[in-house]
This record gives sequence, structure tokens and C-alpha cells, in this order.
Amino acid sequence: MSFHELPTPTLLLEKEKLMANIARMQASADRLGVKLRPHLKTLKAAKAAEALIASGASGVTVSTLKEAEYFLGHDIKNITYAVGMVPAKLADVADLMARGADIKIMTDCLEVAQAIAAEADKDGTAYKVLIEIDCGDNRGGLRPGSDEALLIADIIDKSNAYFEGVLTHAGHSYGVNSRSAIEKIAEQERDSVVQTATRLRAAGYEVNTVSVGSTPTGLHAKDLSGVTELRAGVYTVFDMDQQSRGVCEIKDIALSVLTSVIGHNKAAGKILLDAGGLALSKDRGADKFRPEVGYGQVCNSSGIAIPGLYVTSVSQEHGHVAIRSENDFKLLPVGSRLRILPIHACMTAAAYDYFNMIENGVVCEKWSRVNGW
Repeated sequence: MSFHELPTPTLLLEKEKLMANIARMQASADRLGVKLRPHLKTLKAAKAAEALIASGASGVTVSTLKEAEYFLGHDIKNITYAVGMVPAKLADVADLMARGADIKIMTDCLEVAQAIAAEADKDGTAYKVLIEIDCGDNRGGLRPGSDEALLIADIIDKSNAYFEGVLTHAGHSYGVNSRSAIEKIAEQERDSVVQTATRLRAAGYEVNTVSVGSTPTGLHAKDLSGVTELRAGVYTVFDMDQQSRGVCEIKDIALSVLTSVIGHNKAAGKILLDAGGLALSKDRGADKFRPEVGYGQVCNSSGIAIPGLYVTSVSQEHGHVAIRSENDFKLLPVGSRLRILPIHACMTAAAYDYFNMIENGVVCEKWSRVNGW
């Protein structure tokens, strides 16, 4: 069926663009001589994981244990849970491992490391543990080469758990919009974990995994010597946040929300859509470099961007599009279909249970996805 027949709002994923984006990042990882472990927090779909692995990915990264369980249920076992561990979740990890998952967990906390070690010694579960390093994002992680990293490695190494290595994420690469700035952050990202891994090895610890990753640095890093794997996720579909930083072009964005024009407010000079804050999210991540984009780029039903038309505000179920001139009311009558390119694809996709996969303008299949925690 044609996607034009779908009820709105609904989520569209263009398969051709998706596969091109997958190939682009895999080529970057191959160029840099590292394994690719894509982050599935954007797509959260088994079919997507299968496509990534078929393209060369060595495993997957997840942001929730529910995702880990979902992918394990689809026979995808090589998993990194890239969110700080808490002791209360160790039993869930142990259960996943007992069911065949090869899962790595991470921490930057001595107390959590002690809890992991204690649980491992109590029940014999050989948890695989990564130490999180802060490479400048200032979200989580230890300072590069810190003494605390040695203490955590020692705690894990002396238990039935297994010290696996180090991991970092250059989230601050989203704060710049030039290739040279991204390249500099990529170098900082690499150096932070390589420095830490070097110090750990000098102290006698085996470091098998040295993991970095973000979409901007994954595509633009010049050298990942000393790194073993690259993690990135939003590159699979891209979004206006990435476009505003020059990481992709509008033509690369594979994800969109199909919406209907439901009203004309001529007094206020705006068109109303049935895709509001719940259907699009309220993320304004593109504001730093493209504040005019608001909550999404308006496109025609074929996915071609309409210059100067954006979702300028949202309420729960309404998207508001400020018109350029009175002619827009004629151009976009009530009942007409539009597509919105999201600001932050991960946030937008989280509102939906599945993707309508579009190939050659036709809905070729539906890809289910997992939501929640």
C-alpha cells in the first residue's frame, strides 16, 4: 500500500536512506580499523539490528535492560549496556547472562564496583565490567587516567567478575558545527580512553575493550589508534539536530512523521497539524545553530523540504506551522498530508510501536520496536 493511505500521525522510515546511512558508518569504522557496535537506542528494532550486523557490525549497544532482553529474544547476544549500572539491576543482568547473553555493563563508581564484585563472588556470575571515562561531555565517567579507575579495576579483577576495559562517549560533539571542531573532539575522545587503558595495562590489568562513540566523531575521526570499537546510533536515520551541525544533509534523514493538516487559523497566521508534542517530541536540540527549525522541518508528502516552513510550536496533539504568506493556506488545504523531519530522532521514534518501512514510495513492511524500561 502507498504510505499516503496510512492514518496520521505515523512514523515512516525510508529503507534506501537507512541502508545508505548504515553503509556510511560501517565504511568509517573500517577506514579507522575498529569494530562497529551501533547503539540501538534510536531504532530499538530487531530488523534494524539484523541489518547492521549483516553490514559488518560486531554487536549492539543498548540503553535499557528491556532493550537487552528484547534483542536477546531475537538471538542477538553480543550486547553492551551503556548506562551506569546500579546494584538493584544486577539480578536482571545475571538472568540475561544465564539465558545466553554476552553482556557488558559499566560503572564509574567504587561502591557499585564493590557490589558487582560481591554479587559475582556470591553466585559465581562472571559480570563483564567496563569503566566509564569522561572525555569532556561532563555527563558521567571518571577523569582520564584517574587513580579511581585503577581501584575499580582492582576490585573487579580480584572477584569472580571480569574487568573488560574502558568506554567513553563524546556527547559534547553535538555542541559544535564544524568538521575541524568535531575532529578535535574525536581526538580528545580517543586520547581519554587510550590514556586510561595505557595506565591500566601498566598496572598489570588486561584491557580488551577500548570503546568510543558518537555519530559526529564516528564519521569524522581521523585516527582511532588504540581504540577497539566505535559506538554510534543516530547516524542510522539522522535528524535535524545532526543536520544543523553539518553532520548530514536533509536528503540523508531517513525518519519522518506523516501528518495531516487539520486546520487553518487565519487570524493567527498558522496551519494546524495532527502531530504535536507527543508525536514529534518537544526536543529543541537544533536551536543552537538553527533555531528557526523549531520542532521539525516541514516537507511535502514526498519528503521534499518546503523552505521556510517549520513546526514553530506544539501542544499535546497539535503542531503549529507559521505561514510564510496567505498562499500557504491554498498550498496546504485541510486534509492534505505532510511529512515532518524530527529534531531528535530517538525522542520522536520513542512515541511509536513500529516503523512503516518505505521502499520506492510503498509500505513494504512494518518493523516493530521495543519501548520502555
